[in-house]
Amino acid sequence: MAVVMKSRIELSGKTAIVTGGTRGLGRDIAARLAESGCSVFICSRNAPESLPDGVTFESCDIRDADQAKAFVDKVAAKTGRIDILVNNAGGSPPHEASTASSRFAEAIVRLNMLGPLYMSQAAYPYMAKAGSGSIVNIASVSGARPSPGTAIYGAAKAGLINLTQSLAQEWGKEGIRVNAIIAGLMTTENAEATYGDAEAQAKVGASMPLGRMGIGDDLAGAVLWLVSDLAQWVSGARLQVDGGGERPYFLDLVKGA
Repeated sequence: MAVVMKSRIELSGKTAIVTGGTRGLGRDIAARLAESGCSVFICSRNAPESLPDGVTFESCDIRDADQAKAFVDKVAAKTGRIDILVNNAGGSPPHEASTASSRFAEAIVRLNMLGPLYMSQAAYPYMAKAGSGSIVNIASVSGARPSPGTAIYGAAKAGLINLTQSLAQEWGKEGIRVNAIIAGLMTTENAEATYGDAEAQAKVGASMPLGRMGIGDDLAGAVLWLVSDLAQWVSGARLQVDGGGERPYFLDLVKGA
């Protein structure tokens, strides 16, 4: 059983944006940032029924560059600064690559790679002017290993990982740190669609080195560290938050399992 810990990292006075922060992992990240003292702004296309304390919602489709810029400008106008950007929004339903339409492919790439680029471009002037800032891109193991059944999503996340490292080098001279979290197998409100029912999810968790799938607070803890002064010389990193990784399938085949 995972133990949820309150953050001990202090981020008072900072302004943070979390995309896709209305539910699931993004909501957990937003809540932990707020608990650490940030003024937190989240966005998605649809408003949530409720918000964590200290979190403000704005409607925005990050796949549209103009909307992304307008959202970031609005937050900066309210707070006078943009310190932290967490590009969390993303995802994809399963779809065979052989039958994926161009419209589907473009939508997945826009959400998982271009959206984070648009948000980062919008935040850049504010961070560059301040001489500091931290951008965290939530990537996936799908972008670091084959992703059959979600090939387009995996390719987009691979692009996001590369974008992270490139922006870290381009923008480092302005004091902007850019890092990626390669999230492993996580329990979310949509976990059933990916991992099956509760029994199947339990088996998946038991197969992992730390004996369980990840939860939102696991991801949020990594985000808090990356955006804090504890990681002030960490940029361009690909931080794996995956409970030790997936067990190689061939090991079970060798044993006849």
